Amino acid sequence: MIFSAFECRVAFRYLRPRRQEGFISVIAGFSLLGIALGVATLIIVMAVMNGFRQELLDRILGVNGHITVYADDGSIENYADLAERLRRIEGVQLAQPQVQGQVMVTSEGEASGAVVRGMQPADLRDRPLIADNVVAGDIADYGRDGALVGRRLANGLRIDTRGRITLVSPQGRQSVMGTLPRVKSYPIAGLFEVGMYEYDNSFIYLPLEDAQRFFQTGDAVNAIELFVANPDNVTEIRRAAADMLGEGYRTVDWQRANASFFNAIQVERNVMFLILTLIILVAAFNIISGQIMLVKDKGAAIAILRTMGATRGMIMRIFLLSGASIGVVGTAIGFGLGLGFAQNIEAIRQALQSVTGTQLFAAEIYFLSQLPAKVDWGETAAVVVMALALSLLATLYPSWRAARLDPVEALRYE
Repeated sequence: MIFSAFECRVAFRYLRPRRQEGFISVIAGFSLLGIALGVATLIIVMAVMNGFRQELLDRILGVNGHITVYADDGSIENYADLAERLRRIEGVQLAQPQVQGQVMVTSEGEASGAVVRGMQPADLRDRPLIADNVVAGDIADYGRDGALVGRRLANGLRIDTRGRITLVSPQGRQSVMGTLPRVKSYPIAGLFEVGMYEYDNSFIYLPLEDAQRFFQTGDAVNAIELFVANPDNVTEIRRAAADMLGEGYRTVDWQRANASFFNAIQVERNVMFLILTLIILVAAFNIISGQIMLVKDKGAAIAILRTMGATRGMIMRIFLLSGASIGVVGTAIGFGLGLGFAQNIEAIRQALQSVTGTQLFAAEIYFLSQLPAKVDWGETAAVVVMALALSLLATLYPSWRAARLDPVEALRYE
């Protein structure tokens, strides 16, 4: 649709507030503000939800394998040969045997539950999320009879790399006095922090041989974790691994293990999108009411324009441009605000925390230690198009009424 210079001049003149049209200008201002806030809020919330999902996914897949192989009897004895065969499957990058177990860890009079994972030093170094996030100590010291401990767990136990931890396993040895738990002390080789509270507060890594001795598995492991080239294509590789392993083994991929968690995030994301869309919809209704009042107030002016030769199409385009410009300007302001806020959301959070003195994003509740945001340009474009479309649709009925106005009737009551 092409607007003439005359139509643009008249439409923008109608948007300028006058003393007798103050209320109409207030409605137009609130409509613009509503659309701007709606677009900005929608962009920010979608970016945070996308960032939250992506950060969780990166950390879950960085700490845990994409596919985990278990034995039905709980013990994989020929793990070295089996891991080598699994590596030959197309798409598999790593196959890492490990011993997993739950323990109670104590130090300096403090105690906490923890998950122990026994891995070869070379295998642990192949996991960048762990190896590149050792915040104290040295990853090279891991494997020399030393443990790698999550930083938050170490803080809770009030220890550092100069201390020792004592592991207590509930599966002990039988004696005349009953079951005695297994207890062993280890020096701390380093502290890691991956940025996800669940892992930083509960994970301990031991050399594979130490873990085998502590859990008394002998020359066996209880899990083999596989990392694949494309995590989204994990189902086909899991089936290939299951076919190769045959009976006596079971495989679990990350999608099945975390299905309920990520489904909940997706549902929440969709619901938030629908709820926040209502803000833009309400602003669009404000445009309708404001334009209807503008058409009623400008009845005489419309009649004069018609008698001077203006066609119904010109009148309709004038009011269409007048109303749509509110949506365009509001959408542009909301787009800029939303992107600026989303790209600096962590700095804004830190600033608000320092001003208010309260913690706005507790890692204990939200899993992550930082507030993530990832702008999806496809979603952002959809939000902008939706806001512009609603703004345009909101102006159609008032513009049509203006074009259908009878000049004789309009001038009769002036």
